[in-house]
Amino acid sequence: MKIRYILIIIISFINGCGQSPVISTSDPEVNLVSTFDVSLDRDDQTKLESAFDAVLNPQNLNDWMKHMSSKPHHVGSPWSKQNAEYIAKHFKSWGFETEIETFEVMMPFPKIMKLELIAPNKVSLQLKEPALKEDATSGITKDLLPGYNAFSADGNVTAELVYVNYGIPGDYEELARLGIDVKGKIVLARYGGSWRGIKPKVAYEHGAIGCIIYSDPKDDGYVRGDVYPIGAYRMEHGIQRGSVLDMPMYPGDPLTPGYGAKKDVERLSVEEAPTIMKIPVMPISYADALPLLKALGGPVVPNNWKGGLPITYHVGPGPAKVNLHLEF
Repeated sequence: MKIRYILIIIISFINGCGQSPVISTSDPEVNLVSTFDVSLDRDDQTKLESAFDAVLNPQNLNDWMKHMSSKPHHVGSPWSKQNAEYIAKHFKSWGFETEIETFEVMMPFPKIMKLELIAPNKVSLQLKEPALKEDATSGITKDLLPGYNAFSADGNVTAELVYVNYGIPGDYEELARLGIDVKGKIVLARYGGSWRGIKPKVAYEHGAIGCIIYSDPKDDGYVRGDVYPIGAYRMEHGIQRGSVLDMPMYPGDPLTPGYGAKKDVERLSVEEAPTIMKIPVMPISYADALPLLKALGGPVVPNNWKGGLPITYHVGPGPAKVNLHLEF
Protein backbone atom coordinates (compact mmCIF):
# COMPACT_ATOMS: atom_id res chain seq x y z
CA MET A 1 0.00 0.00 0.00
CA LYS A 2 1.50 3.28 -1.09
CA ILE A 3 1.19 5.91 1.64
CA ARG A 4 -0.80 9.00 0.69
CA TYR A 5 -1.33 11.84 3.08
CA ILE A 6 -4.51 13.88 2.74
CA LEU A 7 -5.18 17.25 4.28
CA ILE A 8 -8.14 17.15 6.65
CA ILE A 9 -9.64 20.57 7.28
CA ILE A 10 -11.29 21.09 10.64
CA ILE A 11 -13.46 24.11 11.29
CA SER A 12 -13.55 25.25 14.89
CA PHE A 13 -15.77 27.96 16.26
CA ILE A 14 -16.78 29.40 19.59
CA ASN A 15 -20.18 29.61 21.30
CA GLY A 16 -22.28 27.31 19.07
CA CYS A 17 -24.12 27.46 15.75
CA GLY A 18 -26.83 29.79 14.53
CA GLN A 19 -28.00 31.67 11.48
CA SER A 20 -29.33 35.05 10.47
CA PRO A 21 -33.13 35.38 10.49
CA VAL A 22 -34.85 35.63 7.14
CA ILE A 23 -38.02 37.25 8.50
CA SER A 24 -36.35 40.51 9.40
CA THR A 25 -33.27 42.47 8.41
CA SER A 26 -32.66 43.54 12.01
CA ASP A 27 -30.88 41.40 14.57
CA PRO A 28 -33.20 39.23 16.66
CA GLU A 29 -33.69 40.34 20.22
CA VAL A 30 -33.13 37.29 22.37
CA ASN A 31 -32.35 37.67 26.04
CA LEU A 32 -29.30 35.51 26.61
CA VAL A 33 -29.71 33.30 29.66
CA SER A 34 -27.30 30.52 30.57
CA THR A 35 -28.99 27.49 32.06
CA PHE A 36 -25.69 26.81 33.81
CA ASP A 37 -26.12 30.00 35.83
CA VAL A 38 -29.81 29.96 36.71
CA SER A 39 -32.55 27.45 37.21
CA LEU A 40 -35.42 28.07 34.76
CA ASP A 41 -38.96 26.95 35.30
CA ARG A 42 -40.79 25.25 32.45
CA ASP A 43 -42.49 28.42 31.16
CA ASP A 44 -39.26 30.43 31.05
CA GLN A 45 -37.45 27.55 29.36
CA THR A 46 -40.21 27.22 26.74
CA LYS A 47 -40.18 30.96 26.04
CA LEU A 48 -36.40 30.95 25.66
CA GLU A 49 -36.51 28.00 23.24
CA SER A 50 -39.34 29.60 21.26
CA ALA A 51 -37.39 32.84 20.91
CA PHE A 52 -34.42 30.86 19.56
CA ASP A 53 -36.58 28.76 17.20
CA ALA A 54 -38.21 31.89 15.77
CA VAL A 55 -34.96 33.02 14.14
CA LEU A 56 -34.26 29.65 12.43
CA ASN A 57 -35.17 28.96 8.82
CA PRO A 58 -35.46 25.23 7.95
CA GLN A 59 -35.09 25.98 4.22
CA ASN A 60 -31.48 26.99 4.87
CA LEU A 61 -30.61 23.43 5.89
CA ASN A 62 -32.00 22.16 2.60
CA ASP A 63 -30.11 24.77 0.57
CA TRP A 64 -26.82 24.22 2.39
CA MET A 65 -26.98 20.42 2.10
CA LYS A 66 -27.79 20.58 -1.61
CA HIS A 67 -24.84 22.88 -2.19
CA MET A 68 -22.35 20.87 -0.15
CA SER A 69 -23.43 17.52 -1.62
CA SER A 70 -23.65 18.72 -5.22
CA LYS A 71 -20.19 17.28 -6.07
CA PRO A 72 -18.10 14.40 -4.71
CA HIS A 73 -16.57 15.65 -1.46
CA HIS A 74 -14.54 12.82 0.01
CA VAL A 75 -11.58 13.70 2.18
CA GLY A 76 -8.86 15.53 0.26
CA SER A 77 -11.09 16.40 -2.70
CA PRO A 78 -11.42 19.96 -4.07
CA TRP A 79 -15.10 20.15 -3.09
CA SER A 80 -14.31 19.03 0.45
CA LYS A 81 -12.00 22.03 0.79
CA GLN A 82 -14.66 24.25 -0.76
CA ASN A 83 -17.17 22.96 1.79
CA ALA A 84 -14.86 23.80 4.68
CA GLU A 85 -14.39 27.32 3.37
CA TYR A 86 -18.14 27.64 2.71
CA ILE A 87 -18.99 26.65 6.29
CA ALA A 88 -16.30 28.90 7.75
CA LYS A 89 -17.63 31.84 5.73
CA HIS A 90 -21.12 31.34 7.17
CA PHE A 91 -19.88 31.02 10.74
CA LYS A 92 -17.89 34.24 10.38
CA SER A 93 -20.92 36.02 8.95
CA TRP A 94 -22.83 35.09 12.11
CA GLY A 95 -20.13 36.61 14.31
CA PHE A 96 -18.35 33.45 15.44
CA GLU A 97 -14.58 33.30 15.81
CA THR A 98 -13.69 30.71 13.16
CA GLU A 99 -10.48 29.10 11.93
CA ILE A 100 -9.61 26.26 9.59
CA GLU A 101 -7.08 23.81 11.02
CA THR A 102 -5.24 21.34 8.81
CA PHE A 103 -4.29 17.72 9.56
CA GLU A 104 -2.33 15.37 7.30
CA VAL A 105 -3.79 11.90 7.59
CA MET A 106 -3.29 8.69 5.69
CA MET A 107 -6.10 8.04 3.21
CA PRO A 108 -5.92 5.12 0.73
CA PHE A 109 -7.68 5.38 -2.65
CA PRO A 110 -8.15 2.28 -4.83
CA LYS A 111 -6.09 1.85 -8.00
CA ILE A 112 -7.23 -1.70 -8.83
CA MET A 113 -10.60 -3.23 -7.85
CA LYS A 114 -11.53 -6.57 -9.42
CA LEU A 115 -13.77 -9.41 -8.32
CA GLU A 116 -14.64 -12.41 -10.48
CA LEU A 117 -16.42 -15.66 -9.95
CA ILE A 118 -14.11 -18.11 -11.73
CA ALA A 119 -15.78 -21.45 -10.83
CA PRO A 120 -18.01 -23.35 -11.35
CA ASN A 121 -18.72 -20.79 -14.09
CA LYS A 122 -17.13 -17.44 -14.86
CA VAL A 123 -18.94 -14.19 -13.98
CA SER A 124 -17.48 -10.67 -13.97
CA LEU A 125 -19.28 -8.52 -11.43
CA GLN A 126 -20.48 -4.95 -11.98
CA LEU A 127 -19.00 -3.35 -8.83
CA LYS A 128 -20.60 0.03 -9.56
CA GLU A 129 -23.83 1.93 -9.10
CA PRO A 130 -25.93 3.09 -12.06
CA ALA A 131 -26.96 6.67 -12.77
CA LEU A 132 -30.61 7.36 -11.97
CA LYS A 133 -32.81 9.89 -13.73
CA GLU A 134 -34.38 10.70 -10.35
CA ASP A 135 -30.99 11.66 -8.85
CA ALA A 136 -29.14 14.40 -10.71
CA THR A 137 -25.89 13.79 -8.81
CA SER A 138 -25.78 10.04 -9.53
CA GLY A 139 -24.37 10.62 -13.03
CA ILE A 140 -21.38 12.67 -11.85
CA THR A 141 -18.09 10.96 -12.65
CA LYS A 142 -15.46 13.67 -12.07
CA ASP A 143 -13.67 13.15 -8.72
CA LEU A 144 -16.02 10.24 -7.95
CA LEU A 145 -14.61 7.32 -5.97
CA PRO A 146 -15.92 3.77 -6.42
CA GLY A 147 -17.63 1.95 -3.58
CA TYR A 148 -14.76 0.55 -1.51
CA ASN A 149 -13.63 -0.22 2.03
CA ALA A 150 -10.87 2.15 3.10
CA PHE A 151 -7.91 0.63 4.97
CA SER A 152 -8.25 -2.78 3.41
CA ALA A 153 -4.97 -4.51 2.70
CA ASP A 154 -3.62 -4.84 -0.83
CA GLY A 155 -3.96 -8.33 -2.26
CA ASN A 156 -4.60 -10.55 -5.27
CA VAL A 157 -6.09 -13.77 -3.92
CA THR A 158 -7.99 -16.69 -5.39
CA ALA A 159 -9.81 -19.24 -3.25
CA GLU A 160 -13.03 -21.07 -2.55
CA LEU A 161 -15.84 -19.00 -1.08
CA VAL A 162 -17.51 -19.52 2.30
CA TYR A 163 -20.65 -17.70 3.43
CA VAL A 164 -20.23 -16.61 7.08
CA ASN A 165 -23.51 -14.77 7.78
CA TYR A 166 -22.59 -11.50 9.57
CA GLY A 167 -19.01 -12.65 10.08
CA ILE A 168 -19.00 -12.08 13.84
CA PRO A 169 -17.44 -14.43 16.41
CA GLY A 170 -20.67 -16.34 17.09
CA ASP A 171 -20.99 -17.16 13.39
CA TYR A 172 -17.58 -18.84 13.41
CA GLU A 173 -18.70 -20.92 16.38
CA GLU A 174 -21.61 -22.10 14.23
CA LEU A 175 -19.24 -22.88 11.35
CA ALA A 176 -17.12 -24.97 13.72
CA ARG A 177 -20.23 -26.94 14.72
CA LEU A 178 -20.85 -27.56 11.01
CA GLY A 179 -17.24 -28.72 10.58
CA ILE A 180 -16.35 -25.87 8.20
CA ASP A 181 -12.97 -24.11 8.33
CA VAL A 182 -12.31 -20.80 6.51
CA LYS A 183 -8.52 -21.13 6.59
CA GLY A 184 -7.18 -20.31 3.13
CA LYS A 185 -10.67 -19.31 1.95
CA ILE A 186 -12.34 -16.04 0.97
CA VAL A 187 -15.35 -15.26 3.15
CA LEU A 188 -18.60 -13.62 2.10
CA ALA A 189 -20.30 -11.72 4.96
CA ARG A 190 -23.40 -9.58 5.01
CA TYR A 191 -23.49 -6.14 6.53
CA GLY A 192 -25.08 -5.86 9.96
CA GLY A 193 -24.61 -7.38 13.38
CA SER A 194 -21.47 -5.39 14.20
CA TRP A 195 -19.06 -2.69 13.07
CA ARG A 196 -17.98 -3.50 9.51
CA GLY A 197 -14.29 -3.56 10.50
CA ILE A 198 -14.92 -6.50 12.82
CA LYS A 199 -15.81 -8.76 9.88
CA PRO A 200 -12.40 -8.83 8.11
CA LYS A 201 -10.59 -8.78 11.45
CA VAL A 202 -12.36 -11.92 12.69
CA ALA A 203 -12.03 -13.54 9.25
CA TYR A 204 -8.25 -12.97 9.34
CA GLU A 205 -8.05 -14.37 12.86
CA HIS A 206 -9.67 -17.57 11.55
CA GLY A 207 -7.23 -17.87 8.65
CA ALA A 208 -9.25 -16.36 5.77
CA ILE A 209 -7.25 -14.67 3.01
CA GLY A 210 -9.93 -12.25 1.78
CA CYS A 211 -13.29 -10.79 2.78
CA ILE A 212 -16.26 -9.65 0.70
CA ILE A 213 -19.09 -7.75 2.41
CA TYR A 214 -22.52 -7.24 0.85
CA SER A 215 -25.81 -5.66 1.86
CA ASP A 216 -28.55 -8.30 1.99
CA PRO A 217 -32.08 -7.09 1.11
CA LYS A 218 -33.35 -8.69 4.33
CA ASP A 219 -31.33 -6.13 6.29
CA ASP A 220 -31.26 -3.19 3.89
CA GLY A 221 -33.35 -3.63 0.76
CA TYR A 222 -36.71 -4.60 -0.67
CA VAL A 223 -37.58 -6.93 2.23
CA ARG A 224 -37.63 -3.90 4.53
CA GLY A 225 -39.52 -1.51 2.25
CA ASP A 226 -39.34 0.49 -0.98
CA VAL A 227 -35.82 0.93 -2.30
CA TYR A 228 -34.16 4.11 -3.56
CA PRO A 229 -35.23 6.26 -5.38
CA ILE A 230 -38.83 5.46 -4.36
CA GLY A 231 -37.97 4.71 -0.73
CA ALA A 232 -35.04 4.89 1.65
CA TYR A 233 -33.81 1.29 1.43
CA ARG A 234 -30.85 0.10 -0.62
CA MET A 235 -31.40 -0.66 -4.30
CA GLU A 236 -29.99 -3.84 -5.86
CA HIS A 237 -26.80 -2.16 -7.10
CA GLY A 238 -26.27 0.02 -4.03
CA ILE A 239 -22.90 -0.39 -2.29
CA GLN A 240 -22.24 0.48 1.34
CA ARG A 241 -18.94 2.34 1.50
CA GLY A 242 -16.87 2.87 4.60
CA SER A 243 -13.69 2.35 6.56
CA VAL A 244 -12.79 -1.06 7.96
CA LEU A 245 -10.26 0.25 10.46
CA ASP A 246 -10.22 -1.60 13.77
CA MET A 247 -12.04 1.31 15.42
CA PRO A 248 -12.59 -0.41 18.81
CA MET A 249 -8.78 -0.44 19.19
CA TYR A 250 -8.47 3.30 18.49
CA PRO A 251 -10.21 5.75 16.14
CA GLY A 252 -8.76 8.24 13.71
CA ASP A 253 -5.61 8.28 11.60
CA PRO A 254 -4.03 4.81 11.89
CA LEU A 255 -0.49 6.20 11.77
CA THR A 256 -0.89 8.69 14.64
CA PRO A 257 -2.67 6.84 17.47
CA GLY A 258 -3.84 9.09 20.27
CA TYR A 259 -2.63 12.40 18.85
CA GLY A 260 -3.40 14.74 15.98
CA ALA A 261 -1.91 14.06 12.55
CA LYS A 262 -0.07 17.36 12.20
CA LYS A 263 2.67 17.78 9.61
CA ASP A 264 5.78 17.04 11.66
CA VAL A 265 4.55 14.49 14.23
CA GLU A 266 5.97 10.99 14.53
CA ARG A 267 4.12 8.37 12.49
CA LEU A 268 3.86 4.60 12.50
CA SER A 269 4.64 2.72 9.32
CA VAL A 270 1.74 1.01 7.56
CA GLU A 271 3.11 -2.35 8.71
CA GLU A 272 3.19 -1.14 12.34
CA ALA A 273 -0.34 0.29 12.31
CA PRO A 274 -2.49 -2.28 14.15
CA THR A 275 -5.86 -0.92 12.98
CA ILE A 276 -5.26 -1.46 9.23
CA MET A 277 -6.71 -4.73 7.96
CA LYS A 278 -4.35 -7.59 7.09
CA ILE A 279 -6.43 -9.05 4.24
CA PRO A 280 -8.14 -7.49 1.19
CA VAL A 281 -11.72 -6.38 1.85
CA MET A 282 -14.31 -5.36 -0.76
CA PRO A 283 -17.95 -4.23 -0.42
CA ILE A 284 -20.45 -5.26 -3.10
CA SER A 285 -24.15 -4.89 -3.83
CA TYR A 286 -26.69 -7.67 -3.39
CA ALA A 287 -27.02 -7.82 -7.19
CA ASP A 288 -23.34 -8.78 -7.36
CA ALA A 289 -23.61 -11.07 -4.34
CA LEU A 290 -26.44 -13.08 -5.92
CA PRO A 291 -24.34 -15.10 -8.45
CA LEU A 292 -21.76 -15.81 -5.73
CA LEU A 293 -24.37 -17.13 -3.33
CA LYS A 294 -26.08 -19.12 -6.11
CA ALA A 295 -22.80 -20.87 -6.87
CA LEU A 296 -22.21 -22.03 -3.29
CA GLY A 297 -22.77 -25.64 -2.29
CA GLY A 298 -22.31 -27.39 1.03
CA PRO A 299 -24.89 -27.47 3.81
CA VAL A 300 -27.95 -25.25 3.86
CA VAL A 301 -27.44 -22.38 6.28
CA PRO A 302 -29.16 -22.20 9.70
CA ASN A 303 -32.51 -20.41 9.63
CA ASN A 304 -31.17 -17.23 11.21
CA TRP A 305 -28.49 -16.99 8.49
CA LYS A 306 -31.01 -16.83 5.65
CA GLY A 307 -31.27 -13.54 3.80
CA GLY A 308 -33.85 -12.07 1.48
CA LEU A 309 -32.53 -13.09 -1.95
CA PRO A 310 -34.61 -15.58 -3.99
CA ILE A 311 -32.26 -18.52 -3.48
CA THR A 312 -31.50 -21.29 -1.04
CA TYR A 313 -28.55 -20.05 1.02
CA HIS A 314 -25.64 -22.50 1.35
CA VAL A 315 -22.48 -22.17 3.44
CA GLY A 316 -19.91 -23.70 1.10
CA PRO A 317 -16.98 -24.02 0.83
CA GLY A 318 -17.11 -24.08 -2.94
CA PRO A 319 -17.75 -25.04 -5.56
CA ALA A 320 -17.80 -21.25 -5.91
CA LYS A 321 -14.28 -19.92 -6.34
CA VAL A 322 -13.45 -16.23 -6.69
CA ASN A 323 -10.52 -13.99 -7.54
CA LEU A 324 -10.29 -10.83 -5.45
CA HIS A 325 -7.75 -8.19 -6.51
CA LEU A 326 -7.25 -4.89 -4.67
CA GLU A 327 -4.45 -2.35 -4.83
CA PHE A 328 -4.32 1.03 -3.10
